[in-house]
Amino acid sequence: MKTILLGGAAAIALSAISTPGLGADQAEASAAATIVVPDNILLKEWTGPYDGVPPWDQVKTEQFPQAFQFGIDELLREADVIANNPDTPTYANTIEAMEKAGERLDYVQSIFGVYASNLASPEVQAINKEWSPKLSAAFDKINLNGKLFARIEYLYGKRADLGLDAKQERLLTRTYEGFVRRGAKLNEVQKAQLSDYNSQLAEAFSDFNAKLLADESTYTAVTEADLAGVPADVKDAAAAADKAANLAAGSYAIANTRSAVEPVLSFGTDRALREKVWKAFVQRGDNGDANDTNALIAKIVKLRADRAKLLGYATHAEWRMQDTMAKSPAKAMELMQRVWPAAVARVKEEVADMKPFAAKDGVTTIEPWDYRFYQEKVRKAKYDLSQDEIKPYFELNNLVKGMFWSAEQLYDLKFTENTGKVPVFQPDVRTFEVTNAKSGDLVGLFYFDTYARKGKRSGAWATTYRSRARLLGDNIVLGSNNNNFTKPSPGQPVLISLDDASTLWHEFGHAIHYYLSDVKYPSLGGSPRDFVEYPSQVNENWLMTRPVLDKFARHYQTGAAMPEELVKKIEASDKFNQGFATVEYLSSALVDMMLHTTPDGVVDPDKFEREALATLGMPKEMVMRHRLPQFGHLFSSDSYSAGYYSYLWSETMDADTWEAFAATGNPYDRKTADGFRTYLLSTGNETDRAEAYRQFRGRDPDVSALLRRRGFPVN
Repeated sequence: MKTILLGGAAAIALSAISTPGLGADQAEASAAATIVVPDNILLKEWTGPYDGVPPWDQVKTEQFPQAFQFGIDELLREADVIANNPDTPTYANTIEAMEKAGERLDYVQSIFGVYASNLASPEVQAINKEWSPKLSAAFDKINLNGKLFARIEYLYGKRADLGLDAKQERLLTRTYEGFVRRGAKLNEVQKAQLSDYNSQLAEAFSDFNAKLLADESTYTAVTEADLAGVPADVKDAAAAADKAANLAAGSYAIANTRSAVEPVLSFGTDRALREKVWKAFVQRGDNGDANDTNALIAKIVKLRADRAKLLGYATHAEWRMQDTMAKSPAKAMELMQRVWPAAVARVKEEVADMKPFAAKDGVTTIEPWDYRFYQEKVRKAKYDLSQDEIKPYFELNNLVKGMFWSAEQLYDLKFTENTGKVPVFQPDVRTFEVTNAKSGDLVGLFYFDTYARKGKRSGAWATTYRSRARLLGDNIVLGSNNNNFTKPSPGQPVLISLDDASTLWHEFGHAIHYYLSDVKYPSLGGSPRDFVEYPSQVNENWLMTRPVLDKFARHYQTGAAMPEELVKKIEASDKFNQGFATVEYLSSALVDMMLHTTPDGVVDPDKFEREALATLGMPKEMVMRHRLPQFGHLFSSDSYSAGYYSYLWSETMDADTWEAFAATGNPYDRKTADGFRTYLLSTGNETDRAEAYRQFRGRDPDVSALLRRRGFPVN
């Protein structure tokens, strides 16, 4: 099975459902004479270079229903062949067979996942809504297949006598435990109830995603005068968005997405406009209209709680966290609560720093739509630095070259553009061949989808269309990064903020992870939720290293390198605004965990959010990074539910890892990079992730490194 690696947002319901990793072609041998594969491009083996690539140029939306039905039927036939095998269960005829099945459906899901996330037309959304519950039901048939589980349980009971190596034993144990967590030991009545819960959830996830996408496809229409203070490149992008939205001539359109909104909040001098844009953004999904998500969220939380109880767990969080590094909600909360008080205290200091600047404008109370604006005033005063001063040196194409260069220095991954040589799903998508710079061996193909557009969900994320799994002969990785930068007018550069540049490098960290992953068994190719963000967060660190700044932070007009004086100002301001950044994220993570540790799951989302934030002592000058009505990580799938804490868990390892590089005096120290790759990046989930970290670092991660990074007291 391929591994889906996620970034800043969770995958939509359909692409987030993972098949249990069944086996290969036993069914074809017995049924080939009677089963005819339809003439549907989605069901054909991928052809062309790189051991085959997705046939984007031949795919039609109307082909998906037939492909899903055939893929599901084929997967269920393969599962039945394994379950009904009259031979005594063996590792090969059960566990490895399970690993090989469902490949055709996997590829259909890979392609549809892109349509649902990047090209979500109304037709695609309708297919998602119809087929998410059907896929959920199919996977339940496998997870709840008593005969199949009996074979797994038989092998698990005899695992000490099977002569397995460590990786095989880990796969067997994880397979057994996964089936148990998914309900294999329930009675038939309970299994039927579980399937009903899963089906309802799959449909609700699809509905949530559609509503959120609709709200994010809206615009705030403004005039040029409204945009006073906003940088020229942001105005140009707003003008281009206006044309795309077909608004009134001469107007500008601020898309309801983070990349479009935050520059206005940071630089727009019209306070009324900032308030208008901010409210439109934070009210997504919470307007009492057809796209309001509150009722859906209440339904999802209740279904999750009922499902957890049925499976024998006190809460949804307890169930979800069984297969994580943290293991329990209490452990995750312990880490978050260690950081939260220091972050809130820092916000109070930051607000105090802003007040003199606000007073000059006659503003007596810092509102949430003021925070970014006045933080820029403080940044300028304290460090003689503005984000607008940095952006001319952060031209997107140069930064892309920089991240490729960095990957080659650290891991010998070489990226060579070959756009136009393979089919793509949208004309703006660029492609790059990935090779080993030393050996010349082919590693994979990288798809890069940069710009926001209608039908593309917000945020940034990474995924693979085919992951490396030696058992299946899948050696060449097909992966992608997806961002939502605002597309400029023709001929204009894309200048991005330091935050957006960090996001760019973050997602590329996921790409590095999946190109270096080298495992035999597909089901050991992934990572626990609270590990998966670790490699990507580490990769953000190399953005601000001097070699990258010197070589690639070039002024978009003159080509001059970023001046030493500006570099020093950025370095001096490294810990600036960490209170805001930490509270914005951590409030979302804490509310997520509080929501999913509610035993009965009965909640009024708006009320719950307000009361949870009051309990936490949320600063009134801020809002959560993701309010519940638009929290796609939590409600577009189960992927990040009770798991948004994972960014902080991963950053603890990230900060500790970066201190290992810093201790060498060379951020590109190959001995350290080789250890990072060998123990952590290449091994997937073949070894316990906590033990793998200890092999790399010689000890457990130290949370003090995280506190030092953010400039908080180490206690």
